[in-house]
Amino acid sequence: LFLLTNSRSLNEEQTTELHQNLGEILKEFQEDVIIISRSDSSLRGHFPQETNTLRKTLEIPEAPILFIPFCAASGCLTLNDTHYIVEGDHATPIHLTRFAKDNAFPFSHSYLPDYLAEKSQDPLDIQSLSLRDLRSGNVTSKLDELPDGSTCIVNATSLKDLNVLSLALLKSNRRFIIRSAASFVQSLAGIPSRPPLEPWQLQDLEINPNGGLIIIGSDTPKANDQLNHLLKNTSALTAIKLSAPDIIHSTFNLKSTISDVQTAMVSGQNVVLFTSLRGLDEEDDLTITQSISKALIKIVQGIKERPSFLVAEGAITSFVIATDALGVQQAQVLGQVIPGVPVWAIGNETLHPGLAYVVFPNNIGGAEALTLVVEKFGASI
Repeated sequence: LFLLTNSRSLNEEQTTELHQNLGEILKEFQEDVIIISRSDSSLRGHFPQETNTLRKTLEIPEAPILFIPFCAASGCLTLNDTHYIVEGDHATPIHLTRFAKDNAFPFSHSYLPDYLAEKSQDPLDIQSLSLRDLRSGNVTSKLDELPDGSTCIVNATSLKDLNVLSLALLKSNRRFIIRSAASFVQSLAGIPSRPPLEPWQLQDLEINPNGGLIIIGSDTPKANDQLNHLLKNTSALTAIKLSAPDIIHSTFNLKSTISDVQTAMVSGQNVVLFTSLRGLDEEDDLTITQSISKALIKIVQGIKERPSFLVAEGAITSFVIATDALGVQQAQVLGQVIPGVPVWAIGNETLHPGLAYVVFPNNIGGAEALTLVVEKFGASI
């Protein structure tokens, strides 16, 4: 069972309350489930607050927390307790990247013991599973020997390292709480790697002459590179730029924007909606994000015609568009449209039942990644 919480869009008080409520619900099932707090491979989020709250609410203070930020799709790996992001042939310590300068979740260390000390309000008993530990066998005994209540950094440079850990966890009789990026979920669930979906597998339920809708909620260097590549290399595309200052200061024309999107879409044009944060004074980042999200929700809700597909880029954006705009309560994961980018068929309870909905993380792929996604849907028509 995968529960989406969108906790990165919440403040500390809200995420504590959320995880207390989740812990109370999970108490009834905790003997039968493995609890994974899915997080961002680039170390952003309320950690260790969320896992500590779950551990306290579940009344299992002795359970070690396994910290596993490795993610193959985003190029994030952990070696000698230091976390890196790999682009091409170059590995950069994560604290030297733009992710460390996140307004809501900044950090200043790639060496994970120092990162944990920076993020925790209380002293932590920090342990480590090295690559040598994982590759020398007897991993279950090493897990069983972890001190009660400790936080253990798991080093990994490939999915095979996680597969070893997963097998050891399943053999252990001990309770753990796991904080991991996406790759560990695949490993523990035994989901084999599959090639990306073919265009014919992305076709809408019925012939749909309308264009698709692409929503970019992020204003990051990678998201901007992907947007610029899309604008330069895609035909039959209408770009609509939303002014974040106008949204924040309530001078945003909602009806006009909805009309522009719908007019372009029914003419067969794909429409890309994006925002710019330039021109804003220093304000709370989460407040800005929430205001933009609310505007995007209203736009999607106001579009009466069915797009041929919908792409939402950014973790918070993809969550709120799915749940608040489209009304998704459940969805079937069809596969990946390109590596690291999943596509859902959304449920019958939604605004557009069966629509192909792409959840595009903003730390995946090169400049051409978004263009490749849109092109694949074009080839499916």
